[in-house]
Amino acid sequence: MATFGTLSDRLADTFKNLRTKGKLSPADVDGTVREIRRALLDADVSLDVVKSFTATVRERALGDEVNKALNPAQQVVQIVNEELVTILGGQQRRLQFAKKPPTVIMLAGLQGAGKTTLAGKLAKWLAKDGHTPVLVAADLQRPNAVTQLQVVGEQAGVPVFAPEPGNGVGNPVRVAKDAMKFAETKQYDVVIVDTAGRLGVDAELMKQAGDIRKAVDPDEVLFVIDAMIGQDAVATAKAFQEGVDFTGVVLTKLDGDARGGAALSVASVTGRPIIFASTGESLDDFEPFYPDRMASRILDLGDILTLIEQAQEAFDEEEARKVAEKFATDTFTLDDFLKQMQQLRNMGSIKKMMGMLPGAGAMKQQLDNFDEREIVRTEAIIQSMTKAERTNPKLLNGSRRLRIAKGAGSTVTEVNSLVNRFEQAAKMMKTVAKGGVPNVPGMGPIPGAGFTGGRGKQQQKKKGSRSGNPAKRAAENAALASGVKPATSAGGSGFGLGGGASAKPGGPTEEELASLQKFLGR
Repeated sequence: MATFGTLSDRLADTFKNLRTKGKLSPADVDGTVREIRRALLDADVSLDVVKSFTATVRERALGDEVNKALNPAQQVVQIVNEELVTILGGQQRRLQFAKKPPTVIMLAGLQGAGKTTLAGKLAKWLAKDGHTPVLVAADLQRPNAVTQLQVVGEQAGVPVFAPEPGNGVGNPVRVAKDAMKFAETKQYDVVIVDTAGRLGVDAELMKQAGDIRKAVDPDEVLFVIDAMIGQDAVATAKAFQEGVDFTGVVLTKLDGDARGGAALSVASVTGRPIIFASTGESLDDFEPFYPDRMASRILDLGDILTLIEQAQEAFDEEEARKVAEKFATDTFTLDDFLKQMQQLRNMGSIKKMMGMLPGAGAMKQQLDNFDEREIVRTEAIIQSMTKAERTNPKLLNGSRRLRIAKGAGSTVTEVNSLVNRFEQAAKMMKTVAKGGVPNVPGMGPIPGAGFTGGRGKQQQKKKGSRSGNPAKRAAENAALASGVKPATSAGGSGFGLGGGASAKPGGPTEEELASLQKFLGR
């Protein structure tokens, strides 16, 4: 996550210095703890939390578990990871549902924290899980708050109870009470109450929130806090805890570029768990908060479990089985490729998914430069083809490729690149499906791969240009005959489009292969 980018980089640099040491002296430990303290303070983590955290890490790092470890640096990383999990709340805490519906969830927080949008995200998430939520417009003060909630509800496909127009008109406590009767009558099993906020903590805000709480007796009171406000998060959280009290925390704007100290402070300071995190502007950018997974992301150890869960939601198991069979029987088409990409898009941002891989911090620049629209452009090219062309790319002669390029708003070069890479990927996936080892350019010969029968010799393929342009083919063959490798111009990324980097002769790079394998659900 972008929020912890700077903190992750600082901690990674700190641990990098430890890896060169076979044994850690007290001075090494003190130096490491000092760097961790600076990194946390720069990330706006609460001073009390930093003191407690670093004291525990130092004590454990000087203990026997590190002294007797085969890899002391790795052990220190493990200690920091475990202590991060602790200050983030320890175990994941799920929503508590009422034994007798409806379950009432009240949202509280300052104005601008993102409560109204969060209400829609939570409702959509609950609806996916089989619940029937209703949103309640009890913020009758902020201009157009009721209208905004209605728009968000429509986007989420969830009904909104809004008997008052808002903009200073109406009694929010009465609206909340009436919403309970409405939910029982219509048999909604979850009621989400969106309350008013203020630009700062004040007595009027606390009184109104307290009155609503008494009126509806919520099963959960979720304190919604902007992850980018740093040290102010702690003071605000304490004020709400004393004035209204809450049962859990929701962090919003975790996709921002701030230092993220709120996330590392609020659970530890208030003793209330973080239950959800909002990670973007889309209504789908919302996920349960797992302290252990968040700690792994901060330390750039990856979050494979969340990645797997997102893939399971987006990819149909039966469809994946059919695709695997098509690979094995050499019947995989561009139509199948298109379906796989569309399923991948359903998982959300490619950048975010790549960011969940271990060591993603080292690829930060590549991820920042990655253009999410490449998938859209690739889809446009495939959708500009006829059914026959998608099934049999060999039909794609020069005039057809020109027509496709015009229809997709791209160039013939991009169409050629996509087709070439599709064919290479299909060959590689067929080899993998049959239990073989694909020949990946740049990896060198693989022992035991690429040999035939009992002859013990690798088959030599006839070399020569395969260009469809006669003049280019003649020039490339002449270059090969003189022992010079012809230059290739098929640049691009794993999506088959230009990405600014030239492709290696003979096929995609290892990174491109990995991208394609992800597309294809392998």
